[in-house]
Amino acid sequence: MFAYYLDLALRSLKRNPALTALMIVTIGFGVAASMTTWSVFRAVSGDPIPQKSAELFVPQIDNWGPSGHAPGSKSTQPPDAMDYTDAIALMRAHRAKYQSAMYQIADSVMPKHLNQSLTMVAGEAVSSEFFPMFDVPFEYGTGWSAADDANRAHVVVLSGKLNATLFGGRDSVGKVLTFGHRDYRMVGVTRDWNPQPVFYDVVNTGGFSEMAGGIFMPFTTAIAAHQGANGTTNCQQPPAESGFKGLLKSECVWISFMVQLDGAAAVRDYHQFLVNYAATQQQAGRFTWAPNVRLRGLMDWLDFQHVVPPDTKISLYVALGLLLVCLVNVMGLLLAKFMRRGGEIGVRRALGASRRQIYAQFLTEAGMVGLAGGVLGLGLTALGVAGIGLVMPRDIAALAHFNASLLFATLIVAIVATMLAGLYPTLRAAAVQPAWQLKSN
Repeated sequence: MFAYYLDLALRSLKRNPALTALMIVTIGFGVAASMTTWSVFRAVSGDPIPQKSAELFVPQIDNWGPSGHAPGSKSTQPPDAMDYTDAIALMRAHRAKYQSAMYQIADSVMPKHLNQSLTMVAGEAVSSEFFPMFDVPFEYGTGWSAADDANRAHVVVLSGKLNATLFGGRDSVGKVLTFGHRDYRMVGVTRDWNPQPVFYDVVNTGGFSEMAGGIFMPFTTAIAAHQGANGTTNCQQPPAESGFKGLLKSECVWISFMVQLDGAAAVRDYHQFLVNYAATQQQAGRFTWAPNVRLRGLMDWLDFQHVVPPDTKISLYVALGLLLVCLVNVMGLLLAKFMRRGGEIGVRRALGASRRQIYAQFLTEAGMVGLAGGVLGLGLTALGVAGIGLVMPRDIAALAHFNASLLFATLIVAIVATMLAGLYPTLRAAAVQPAWQLKSN
């Protein structure tokens, strides 16, 4: 019977090609607009590390107190980052399974003894536990050790992209390169690892950056080398001493911090540790306010930082609204088309066709319109994804890809949406009384 319904649908669609084309184009444009914006929204709002996001947390400590909040503000949130004093204290206490203080660095890099020009690179100063905490994959070598952290070793890890630029993608472990004015030995090269959003450094990257994570060096080494922070530095008051040493002694916040905690008990214990630490700072006279700390899970942290750009959400809502308008128009066209076939429906019912068979016939026809609109929508979606950079920031537009999942999703949305739009016209068509149609025709 399905083949029979397909044949009836094709005959019906061919009888009025202009109306059929109008419905197909309407569905195609509506689906393309919604799927193009959905591809971007899915990319920016997805879980960047789904296998471990439930175990990753961002601690916050209020080292500014009530005077650090905007006048008249009801917010009591601690700063988004940490100062050097608190970051080092948490590192030394080591109450988490894995932990890392991080800050963004940038400088020129050049392979030692190779005739290459300088390349400006952005990277991160991190601890050795950064790599196992975030499951960073390695192409060559591995990360450095805890002993390297303690000894402030001059070692680095390169991204696969930077290694391809400097060494043609070959195994460069053991080679020496110059970063800034100092030489560093390479101990590892990561694979194609550039999570988006850049969850480990949201404060400095805003969540999206194609340039993040080109090179990694020990946090302690960067501090000893006075490697300046390339990211955001917020100060309630100017440092008492100028230069990098003054920054280290100040209450300015510029260091990101993340921990891995396995289980609810570990989360409770770490939160209590933060409260106790803030209380000791209060007792020592550094803080003159009650402990004010937060321990946010990774996804809660990304939501708190508003990583998903508002423009992306607005564009998605507008596109879904356009799809809804298109479906309402298609519903009206299908209703007009189906109701004009009252005589055909009356004859079929008089010959024994049930209402269920009428439902199947007309929903099959609506599904064919949706399939044709979906095929057109595929081409328009591909064009939309390719041109999304014209209306959205480049770093965000680069995340949208026309892949197999988007292809199938576009077809399914087109077919299902059109069949839903065809439900009311089908119900009206199936309600036709065969006796009245036979008498009037």
